[in-house]
Amino acid sequence: MVSTIGNPLSWGAKNIGKAGREVAHAAQHAVEGEVRELPEVHAITYGDIRAALKAGVDDFLHFRSDVIMACLLYPVIGLCLMGFAFNKGVLPLLFPVLSGFALVGPVAALGLYELSRRRERGESAVWADTLNVLRAPGFGGILLLALGLGCWYFLWIVSAWFVHEFTMGGAAYPDTTSFLSAVLGTSGGWMMMVIGIPLGFLFALVALAFSILSFPILVHRDVGLARAVAASIRLMQLSPGPVLAWGAVVVAGLVIGSVPLLLGLAVTLPILGHATWHLYRRAVG
Repeated sequence: MVSTIGNPLSWGAKNIGKAGREVAHAAQHAVEGEVRELPEVHAITYGDIRAALKAGVDDFLHFRSDVIMACLLYPVIGLCLMGFAFNKGVLPLLFPVLSGFALVGPVAALGLYELSRRRERGESAVWADTLNVLRAPGFGGILLLALGLGCWYFLWIVSAWFVHEFTMGGAAYPDTTSFLSAVLGTSGGWMMMVIGIPLGFLFALVALAFSILSFPILVHRDVGLARAVAASIRLMQLSPGPVLAWGAVVVAGLVIGSVPLLLGLAVTLPILGHATWHLYRRAVG
């Protein structure tokens, strides 16, 4: 039988339809996963947080040179964002941009979970093994959650800008000193803080509830994004105090890491990343 080339339009439509079905199947698998059981989640205590931090420091000291080299990228990104804010006249966004690290921090720590996992199993590991997260069982769910947190971060920036416009009337600032003077010395500046700080807390709380366990779970097992997020929310329900305390620890680590010139993030981020893995291992059976 003679094979012929079909109409280009029908051929294109057929292949686009096939690609669409494959994408839909991949997205469905990313959400539902291979393992159809919700991970068993246990309540955590403040002692678990201390133990996780201690284990995180221990992992950091073990992988010190490897993780510092891998995490030097984050201070560089932060400095670039700061440079953008200073040079483009968007000083009001400087704090929201930097504080937003808390929203996307779990994405930055993905490779560190893999290092802690390998060390826990008694396997050797170097910084290049952070890339093994690309072969994680739940990588599809990881991508979707990372995209979601990225959108959440963008929404926070937009919200912060609207709060500034509403309270400060679109004021322009020639330098950092004039901006700080306007924030601390005017009624509009105080109103901006009264609205903006609780709003930022709400954004951070939602991100924490969705991601405290999700990424480590998806690195470890293919339960799907929906079950991973459900496990994170379940932990928030079981241990609201310790989970909020963990969020405060993360914020404190990011603040400390911001001095000087964000270079400390090359130390605090790895410690928090490794500690997150150990907190996950204490929370999920």
